[in-house]
Amino acid sequence: MTSQPTVLRPPDVRAEIGVIGGSGLYDFLDDYETVEVTTPFGAPSDPLVVGEVEGRSVAFLARHGKGHRYAPHRINYRANLWALRAVGVRQVLSPCAVGSLKSDYGPGTVVVPDQVVDRTWGREHTFYEAEGPIVHVSFAEPYCPNGRHVAVDAARVSALDVVADGTLVVVNGPRFSSRAESLMHQQLGWDVVGMTTMPEAALARELALCFTTVAMVTDLDAGVDGGEAVTHEEVMRVFGDNVENLKGVLRDAIGQLPAHEVDDVATCPCRRSLDGVELPFALP
Repeated sequence: MTSQPTVLRPPDVRAEIGVIGGSGLYDFLDDYETVEVTTPFGAPSDPLVVGEVEGRSVAFLARHGKGHRYAPHRINYRANLWALRAVGVRQVLSPCAVGSLKSDYGPGTVVVPDQVVDRTWGREHTFYEAEGPIVHVSFAEPYCPNGRHVAVDAARVSALDVVADGTLVVVNGPRFSSRAESLMHQQLGWDVVGMTTMPEAALARELALCFTTVAMVTDLDAGVDGGEAVTHEEVMRVFGDNVENLKGVLRDAIGQLPAHEVDDVATCPCRRSLDGVELPFALP
């Protein structure tokens, strides 16, 4: 885009927490209202569905669109994050499936990463590409500290194997890693590998949103302890076997997330990421 986006009238339906989910999570909300959101960056992957979870108003967005029609490198991440903020969301939970780079993180393990390495390319990585003030945001700590703490506690309450930190490396996909790539990722000390959540996390920071990834291990990546090549069928099978556990973690986390009244802004650095920054356009 070369021109500044126009902020459109926000929808009447509002939500405080957003969940961006993939396969197996499309029925996360039982009772909901569908909300069509138009963004300056095009259409999100799907209309938002807004309902109540644990007494909180939640907007769910199918990351790949219903029917899993958008591959990871073709998702309109900017439209997705903008649409959530447009309905009032200020905290985002981003569950995803990942491969493990460590043999002791077996299928079904929940990993709540505290760091990310972005190896994607060709995706739109910023909202601020129009002429005007240059916007730099801090990304040293890419995930929300409050959200991570809540997600870890929720996984422990559910008696799941949970890893409370770690580095998620995001590859472009849609193919899986070669054995050499997987070995390189291991040797660099990274923990899990996936194809989404970047540029999701960075775009969330550019909108001053709290963003927390909750990763479910579905497989050992190619070559980990002599493991076999990863297949789509196996990933989907294992994710399906564990999706109810993941839903339970998300529901518990939603109930524990702090309310985002004005006083809470001071407690979270994510919400202050744009303090003192001149923006080239208004945010929704």
